[in-house]
Amino acid sequence: MQPSVGTIPHFTIYDRLRKAREVSGLDQTELAERIGVSRTSVSSYEAGRIARPRKIVLNAWGLATGVPVQWLETGEEPTPGPGDDGAPAGGAGAGGGLPRLDSNQQPSD
Repeated sequence: MQPSVGTIPHFTIYDRLRKAREVSGLDQTELAERIGVSRTSVSSYEAGRIARPRKIVLNAWGLATGVPVQWLETGEEPTPGPGDDGAPAGGAGAGGGLPRLDSNQQPSD
């Protein structure tokens, strides 16, 4: 007997917004306070009554919930870029980059 693959649910951006809020442990009122919108706006975003959330709202939602904005927008997990793997980007031993500068630069005489 061959195992059944089943159905893979399709999640909309509105589903992902709700999931991000729920996983972060925030209710709609708490999230609204953190991102500077009304609770009604949060409810409207999650229900899909707002055509497409603006980028600034998505950024604030991601910061408040700890969820990557790319996942909120697309449903895809972000791929690590340079320096996202925990290693310092462009530092000593990183194959080049800018030299370290002293924070208190003084002109040489």
